[in-house]
Amino acid sequence: MNSKVVLVFLASAFLCLPAWAYAKPNNEILSAVEACKPAGRKLLEELVAIDSGSDDAEGLLKVGALFSAELRKLGATLREIPSVPPGLGNNIVATFNGTGRGRILLIVHMDTVFDRGTVAKRPPRWEGDHYFGPGAADDKGGGITAICALRALRQTGFRDFSRIDLLLNASEEPGSPGSRDLIRALARDADVTITLERGTPTDKAIVARKGRGLLTMEFTGRAAHSGVEPQKGRNAALEAARAALEVSKLGDAAQETTVVVTVLNGGGKINVVPDHAVMSADVRAYSLQEFDRVRRGAEQIAASPTISGVTVASKLETDFPPWPRADSTDQLLARANRLYGEIGRTLTGISVGGSGDVGFAAESGKPAIDGIAMEGAGAHGPDEYADFATLTPRAYLLARMLMDLGQSPPN
Repeated sequence: MNSKVVLVFLASAFLCLPAWAYAKPNNEILSAVEACKPAGRKLLEELVAIDSGSDDAEGLLKVGALFSAELRKLGATLREIPSVPPGLGNNIVATFNGTGRGRILLIVHMDTVFDRGTVAKRPPRWEGDHYFGPGAADDKGGGITAICALRALRQTGFRDFSRIDLLLNASEEPGSPGSRDLIRALARDADVTITLERGTPTDKAIVARKGRGLLTMEFTGRAAHSGVEPQKGRNAALEAARAALEVSKLGDAAQETTVVVTVLNGGGKINVVPDHAVMSADVRAYSLQEFDRVRRGAEQIAASPTISGVTVASKLETDFPPWPRADSTDQLLARANRLYGEIGRTLTGISVGGSGDVGFAAESGKPAIDGIAMEGAGAHGPDEYADFATLTPRAYLLARMLMDLGQSPPN
């Protein structure tokens, strides 16, 4: 093989290398996020030690106070915005003003699915780099990631962005009833949204989410003595059981639409034919058209009861809208990978059945990406954990995305 052929071969091989093989890290940012680890560890422990279920206003106030204290140190202007309707805890918007072009919205949620007393029953604990506790990954780790990234920008003096808004949402878990309009407004006034739900192991980000709907059917029959004259009754519970089987068939594997019956209640006394029953199902879909199809199917089932004299009312309500995959999200993922490659890592985009605030933000038509925070697993369960070993790479990625999008926002 002559020297010219060798040079061509080596050049071709170099061009085929992944970005991380020749990218260089921003050492100032890398050092700053690494230096944030002791404070981040302490703050994570403090946050997870507080019960902050969606209906726990006292706990949410404490979590908000901890976050606010850290954000003030970083120079943020804070606004406390009551939930609408009230009673769900206050949302917090921390704003950082810069000198550049890009307007970036970050979203973290402070609430968890866990009841008051969960922390006492299941004390948080470390197992190596994994921190187990209610809300550790979903989504208190997201707040830690944001603070360490913002701290890195402040320490390095980076201000080449127009504005960064960090929303601390108080009611994400039940569908953001107290913050969805706020999210929509903030997203309309931004160039791009980054939602800091937990990262998915290993090195995965979320590029599409299903919307979420609640299908409820209410059955009305006629009570009667179940031993003396059951024939006079109209059994609402029996009709509900039949309808539940039919409703569960409304899912569509090809469209990845799921309809899962989760609640079935009827009757109350062993010697009375039930005259009332309720069936509820969790509906998840990637498009509004699929929600409409499920709604029509459920209405057809409700219109044709098999037990004469039983009436059925059907209702499908959506909270989180679907967030289907879009070219603008793929472009953000590509930009993120160029930056993540600086530290030798590659981010993979995934679609998930869980719903989230990114759906409300994406209604603005602006680009969005999700799942950029430190990684974790076991959300909503007894084995939930945040992987603290991923704080440095994820906070580095977020800080570099803020720099990149601040200097050159998406069109």
